Amino acid sequence: MVSSNETVLPTSKFRVPTHGAGNPGLPGITSPGSFANKPDIGGPLAFSSPDTPGMPAPSDKTAWDFLPEGWTIEAAPDHASGCKGHNKTGVGEFIRCAAPDGFAPITQLESARLGIITPEMERVAEREPHLSAAQIRDEVAAGRLVIPANTTHLKYNLDPMAIGRATKTKVNANMGASPVSSGTDEEVEKLKWAEKWGADTVMDLSTGGDLDECREAILRNSTVPIGTVPIYSMIIGRRLEDLDEEAIMQTLEHQARQGVDYFTIHAGVRKGHLKFVKNRLIGIVSRGGSLLAKWMLTHNRENIMYDMWEDICDLMRKHDVTFSIGDGLRPGGLADATDDAQLAELETLGELTERAWRRGVQVMIEGPGHVPFDQIEYNAKLQRTLCHGAPFYVLGPLVTDVFPGYDHITSCIGATAIAYHGASMLCYVTPKEHLGLPKKGDVKEGCIAYKIAAHAADVALGIPGTREWDDELTNARAALNWEKHFELAFDTDTARAYHDEDLDVDTDFCAMCGHDWCSVRISKEIQEFASGKAEGFERGKPVKSDALTEEQQKILEQRGYLKPEEIHKLASKVKKGMDTDDEGKASCHSDYVDDEEARKIQGDQLVQVDVRPALGIAKDDRVV
Repeated sequence: MVSSNETVLPTSKFRVPTHGAGNPGLPGITSPGSFANKPDIGGPLAFSSPDTPGMPAPSDKTAWDFLPEGWTIEAAPDHASGCKGHNKTGVGEFIRCAAPDGFAPITQLESARLGIITPEMERVAEREPHLSAAQIRDEVAAGRLVIPANTTHLKYNLDPMAIGRATKTKVNANMGASPVSSGTDEEVEKLKWAEKWGADTVMDLSTGGDLDECREAILRNSTVPIGTVPIYSMIIGRRLEDLDEEAIMQTLEHQARQGVDYFTIHAGVRKGHLKFVKNRLIGIVSRGGSLLAKWMLTHNRENIMYDMWEDICDLMRKHDVTFSIGDGLRPGGLADATDDAQLAELETLGELTERAWRRGVQVMIEGPGHVPFDQIEYNAKLQRTLCHGAPFYVLGPLVTDVFPGYDHITSCIGATAIAYHGASMLCYVTPKEHLGLPKKGDVKEGCIAYKIAAHAADVALGIPGTREWDDELTNARAALNWEKHFELAFDTDTARAYHDEDLDVDTDFCAMCGHDWCSVRISKEIQEFASGKAEGFERGKPVKSDALTEEQQKILEQRGYLKPEEIHKLASKVKKGMDTDDEGKASCHSDYVDDEEARKIQGDQLVQVDVRPALGIAKDDRVV
């Protein structure tokens, strides 16, 4: 007997182990639903992967369990049943708080607790069409979702967004000037470039130049939330050991007034944790973590940020700055992953989360950067337990350490896995990671690698509508509709340039296969198959492709495989430059030539592989 959460293939004895999540693609397709868990919007799992045996269970607490002093919860059926902040119907009764007389909410968390749907929540619902504004409010109130939106930044160009497991996976791009590289103008250019290539938030990690000017320029020009690590500014112009409460509060207040949307504060590195670092292969790799560790050893006292936590919370609440609680003891190599130092700090991050929620401040948690692939799920699900479902924001993680120059790849492998297992936002890694400050091109490569990871995870989790984009591109590919194919591609220019590099005519085959070997073309000719015939994706008449744009030319120039004159020909081609018939149709198009002529065109114009050496045949002999 087949259980209700399994799908039986019509002609197969095998059962597909789906767990209740819906198919996130177009209707009428042949594949089963997602193998992820059934969606639990309003509950602790939201969109989630099934637990491998031995994984820690979700916390039974939410932000509802950590209310400010004097707040009470109004009676509601959901709360009476123990489902704190869980609106089961999506439209029914919602738990509301009663605040002390005269209280005015400032943060998104405070508004959500009072049952208020803010304009920012409404905007998030527009951007996340699988969620209602009421569901956004519920998730914010439970602490499982944050809307980083400083009240000052909202007066500029900020377009509100949300980070949480109920929403699509987000991507952050790091940038910032250093003492040896870049400046304000270049960083603003990188900001706009990151936004173009899909960054959902940007962190300004500047450690050199005019930090204040650079931060102000980024905030004034950004449409996405901006995060910072304020300790970098705190120690400019002073010795680390002179860092005190006054300097900390002044810096935080200044950046909050400027409009920074989230702060990374490394308050989880405790003095008692430092003994666990002794046997690490690479020690402390977090800049903020190492600075505060040195401060603790110098002063022989507890982390000053930990001791000041409530004061920091109250300051951030005034401007609705979100916490991104830093992982100062994150592993910097596979050998140090999931060790006592990292796990001890993570327990403290859970404590700090509870304390921040009591002050009405939104919280997300930062996660490890180098983790073997087999340990990724455990890291994600332990955070879910210890931090009560607060959004997890993870750098990578890198799953191997031996590919410098390619760490955007080593890390986006881990990023896909950890997003599937529970991370809500992925901090990109560029090809320059560990080697230098990323340039504009590195920012693009990092953003695209992480958009791939985020989207792949969202599809796997079964988030409604996420795979429709993939299915539409498959329809265009099946129809051999090249223009639609390029239009749907995330990076249209690169897809088009790579295609034209080999075959710059709109044919019903590609240069990978040629006419005679094109399985997609052959499938279209088999009448009983619908493949390649989807309505709205028909190829239409063949057309000569347009001349390459300037951006597409640059892409081919950087690849370095075509001679300059070949690229110039693609960029300046005209009708007379093509072999066309009287009607202007390209004669190499197989719809307008017979099979024998198509074979001749392939032999003359497409790349032919000389197989004689591989077969042990002399090159002057013919292969029949």
